[in-house]
Amino acid sequence: MKELVLYVHGKGGSARESDDYQFLFPNCVVVGLEYPVDAPQEAVRIIHAAMEEASAEYDRLILIANSIGAFFCMIAEVDDLIHEAFFISPIVDLEKLICDMLALAKSTEEELESRGVIPTSFGEDLSWEYLCFVRNHSIIWRAPTHILYGSRDNLTTFDSILEFARNHSVQLTVMEDGEHWFHTEEQMRFLFDWISACVQNHMKSQF
Repeated sequence: MKELVLYVHGKGGSARESDDYQFLFPNCVVVGLEYPVDAPQEAVRIIHAAMEEASAEYDRLILIANSIGAFFCMIAEVDDLIHEAFFISPIVDLEKLICDMLALAKSTEEELESRGVIPTSFGEDLSWEYLCFVRNHSIIWRAPTHILYGSRDNLTTFDSILEFARNHSVQLTVMEDGEHWFHTEEQMRFLFDWISACVQNHMKSQF
């Protein structure tokens, strides 16, 4: 059986991060996907095309997606092609996140619509076009999915991730004191152990 693990990075990441996961899937091809994080329409198109192409070549597709990369995957209409997914700190309510950042910038939706783009002091350019895109693309996700969430995630609230997990029947794991960006030695060890345990449980269930 030919198996592919596709890694989709988050903002500030790169496809090269896929190399970190190769040892967890020694019998699979592991590749990373590059896409333009700040161009949602193009990101979704690239992800959809990559999944379509992979499904024609491989018998089983495993997805590892990080942060906003997970959001793009969930609206790319590829869930029927995925056999198993691992989401690390997924953005599950991007509309809320954008509106929260708008409030933090002491601005309003009316001003955003009028100006088109509002730069912020915390380094994020808020876009009316981007917000409209998010509102026009609801998440529909049915693939078997595991989520790793850090209790100190500053982008997605625990209530949001818990509601998403319940509504989509995904398996949720919470790392106490984990952050949105898993990067410390302890956090990465937890992440790798989490994926390893999920993979082993899947293999046991096949027998």
